[in-house]
Amino acid sequence: MQILEKNYKRYTVTAALPYTNGPVHIGHLAGVYIPADIYVRYLRSKGRDVIFVCGSDEHGVPITLKARKEGILPQQVVDKYHKAIGDSFRDFGVSFNIYHRTSSETHHDTASGFFRTLYDKGVFNEEETEQYFDEKAGQFLADRYIIGTCPNCGNEEAYGDQCEKCGTSLSPTELINPHSTLSGAQPVLKKTRNWFLPLDKMQPQIEAYIDSHKEWRANVYGQCKSWLNGGLHPRAMTRDLDWGVKVPVEGADGKVLYVWFEAPIGYISGTKDLCDPALSAEKKSEYYLNEALKPTDSWEKYWYAEDTKLVHFIGKDNIVFHCIIFPAILMAHEQYHLPDNVPANEFLNLEGDKISTSRNWAVWLHEYLQDFPNKQDVLRYVLTATAPETKDNDFTWKDFQARNNNELVAIFGNFVNRVLVLSHKYFDGKVLMGSELTSVDRGVLEELKEYPVKIASSIEQYRFREALSEFMNLARLGNKYLADAEPWKLIKTDEERVKTILNIGLQITSNLAILAQALLPFSSDKLFQMLNQDKLEWDKAGTADLLPIGHQLNEASLLFEKIEDDAVEAQIKKLMDSKNANELANRKAEDSKPNISFDQFAAMDIRVGTILAAEKVAKTKKLLKLQIDTGIDQRTIVSGIAEYFEPENIIGKQVSVLINLEPREIKGILSQGMILMAENSDGNLSFVAPPVGMNNGSVVR
Repeated sequence: MQILEKNYKRYTVTAALPYTNGPVHIGHLAGVYIPADIYVRYLRSKGRDVIFVCGSDEHGVPITLKARKEGILPQQVVDKYHKAIGDSFRDFGVSFNIYHRTSSETHHDTASGFFRTLYDKGVFNEEETEQYFDEKAGQFLADRYIIGTCPNCGNEEAYGDQCEKCGTSLSPTELINPHSTLSGAQPVLKKTRNWFLPLDKMQPQIEAYIDSHKEWRANVYGQCKSWLNGGLHPRAMTRDLDWGVKVPVEGADGKVLYVWFEAPIGYISGTKDLCDPALSAEKKSEYYLNEALKPTDSWEKYWYAEDTKLVHFIGKDNIVFHCIIFPAILMAHEQYHLPDNVPANEFLNLEGDKISTSRNWAVWLHEYLQDFPNKQDVLRYVLTATAPETKDNDFTWKDFQARNNNELVAIFGNFVNRVLVLSHKYFDGKVLMGSELTSVDRGVLEELKEYPVKIASSIEQYRFREALSEFMNLARLGNKYLADAEPWKLIKTDEERVKTILNIGLQITSNLAILAQALLPFSSDKLFQMLNQDKLEWDKAGTADLLPIGHQLNEASLLFEKIEDDAVEAQIKKLMDSKNANELANRKAEDSKPNISFDQFAAMDIRVGTILAAEKVAKTKKLLKLQIDTGIDQRTIVSGIAEYFEPENIIGKQVSVLINLEPREIKGILSQGMILMAENSDGNLSFVAPPVGMNNGSVVR
């Protein structure tokens, strides 16, 4: 089994910087943050020097689009969502050393200094190119400011850099019928100057780097080779925008650094602030700096030293940026250590459909924490057990419930509860030892020794599903041992044997507490508390003397509780309601009818009237018989609105009435006009009503 392939002195672990244009959802957790946190917590329990760096990506087009949509400034958007995301991560237990932000002064200085270093070394090519320009808005358009029809699948809502329906990478000029998201106008091509990173010239160096990491996950290595086989092209590192890190070069007014140039540098700027002993208390709070996890070295050691291991946890949509573009930037700088591994996950779907923030088809972390208080480890367990490590996977609420009830409750929780409850029942919560070990006991203890090694090997190879499965196998081992030994029966005839059985059960429980520190940290804390035991490091696991003879246990409590059907059904209903609301919001209005002349319109006599009486028409479901005061007369109108309104609720309501419609007999009733109604996209009706206080008979013109 592979255990720490190289004796690294320290570890720098990063997690992809989330865009601060919305909250965190389960796709983010499963793809990046839970696996990264498992890896980091494991390293810490091994006593390794590790820093875990993340932060808000606060530049780029998604931020400015969100600001425009909400009618606020980009800074207000990033301030709002930085706090929301940081609070969610903290409450969920993601153990960052620091959760930084790219709008910080440290980041702007670091990113612009990085660019200037490469500029002074002559790395960039300054080129004049044609770029789409919105003449109506008076500005150049970044890729995400352009929408058109995808040439690959025909999706009419494809962005200038990617079609999110088919996943094809695009350039804006490939779109069919492109239009600006700012004004809706068709953009024109206009010349502009930008600075390009010559990836084509750097390809041999990049290719050698990728080929030196054939141990990477197949999806990561394969995607990198696909890009390289297609030939790398120069890529602009600057953009014509007004929100971002300013380009630190003369003549670059109105330009900012390309977000994929400066965003990964956020890992470096975050490390700088993490290692700054003079960081103010206000900034420590703003950056969610965990002072209990202080770094032991200067920031340079975590980024320059060859005996530091650099690992990026990302989603598959960021592979090219973290495996090709960011390493190329680091190579060009020449001081920095390159990433040692980039364990990217595939995508997590939700109830058989792609997670979509724009369609609100997601399980949001902050809402989960409200709806399922103190159940962080349940979500952590389910998302790890179904993690999309090698292919896209699906989260369903029924599976969430089943894994909690049938695995966490019935296997892990059941074993721990039985051992602790029986220890209190028979021996007042004391750890005792009775008869000598049997061959069965020795076999169980020998098997116990193997689990820390198996789980460690899986984690170090970034196989977190496998690690969790092995952890649960240890709980199964304990359950089987208890079920076969039947101490509840033996207590009547062989108390000494029961002491030994429960001692072994408690030693397994203590081992589970150690191993759960990485996988299920909240449950680990509960276990150590119930065992009345200080936290133990990983290397203590695998032994059967963790709890000494005579040790007093604390009271037992349930590790997990069953999740009932109504809780899950409420979540499914929430999703379905969101889906229906989104479909209604995006439903197109009916096409307009053929034009009419003004004289035809003027011939309609529409008046304000008041409903005096209303009753259902017998033997019909849809019809109401209405008595209307039109200001001219009182007349009867039959209207097909019975499915939407109760008669008693509309008496006295003022409405708009077409009074010169030719009378028509309906179900034996002469109807003398028509009530004007508005029909929503969901089919619901509303009266076209005048303002309060209009006189009956007032003309609607």
